[in-house]
Amino acid sequence: MNYTLNQLQIFLKVAQLQSITKAADDLHLTQPAVSIQLKNLQDQFEIPLTEIIGRKLFVTDFGKEIATAAEKILNEVYAINYKTLTHKGQLAGRLKLSIVSTGKYVMPHFLADFMKQNDGIELQMDVTNKTKVLESLESNQVDMSLVSVLPDKLQVEYEELLANKLYLVGNNQTLWSEKLYEKSIFNNLPLIYRENGSGTRIIMENFIQNNQLPVHKKLELTSNEAVKQAVIAGLGYSIMPLIGIKNELQNGDLQIIPVKNFPIKSNWYLIWLKNKKFSPVAQSFISYIKKNKVNIITERFDWFENYK
Repeated sequence: MNYTLNQLQIFLKVAQLQSITKAADDLHLTQPAVSIQLKNLQDQFEIPLTEIIGRKLFVTDFGKEIATAAEKILNEVYAINYKTLTHKGQLAGRLKLSIVSTGKYVMPHFLADFMKQNDGIELQMDVTNKTKVLESLESNQVDMSLVSVLPDKLQVEYEELLANKLYLVGNNQTLWSEKLYEKSIFNNLPLIYRENGSGTRIIMENFIQNNQLPVHKKLELTSNEAVKQAVIAGLGYSIMPLIGIKNELQNGDLQIIPVKNFPIKSNWYLIWLKNKKFSPVAQSFISYIKKNKVNIITERFDWFENYK
């Protein structure tokens, strides 16, 4: 056997994503480069690691065993690297986060300077839906998670990061007066929803129910980006977090429609399992957040306060 760490890393990513294209994107490699390394690894085994059925890639049972072994090998290599850095006096290790999809507009700003100050830290951040975020947290696969709604069936501790404000928005094809509209405006506005389980949808539906808004559901989409594009195209209106529509508001693709009792207000929370035993890296990040979050909000989210 003459396989390399690079081949194992590439195969593990292909096995996890079950896609050469997605693995290439995630590893910042070209698709042919991933395919070549995958073939070079396969050539060293008589039993197939993967198979193509139709146009979809599947990992064989043997391939799953190799992927598990590859992950263990790579984790040991990472551990050696971290221990080397630690002996040099540097903070080193992995920081594992899971964040809800809209959180991608929030979390990088709280990470940027921390990561710059600690070259020995490797960040693993999974951006997914709320259900999967909480599953990864509950199964202890991550150190902490970013959510906009605190879980009611999971014992967690948390650090409040940033206000979360949601507005009724539409595209630029209709001119709206600057007066404050009553809730009856919803009688004539087809609303675009996020998917079930989305934190944005939970906040939105709770507000609709509590205020007895006469909403007309138009369609349901599975990401904040998809909702934005649908609203811009004129398929309907939506109630969206301000944090995710900054550019569209500034360039005029979207506009806020002023309605009584809006914006809907909640918060972004960094959460972790109660009594969680943090690694030195995770503990250092929590300490950094507590010490610096006010400055981060002031420096990176000053535009946020322009919208009342």
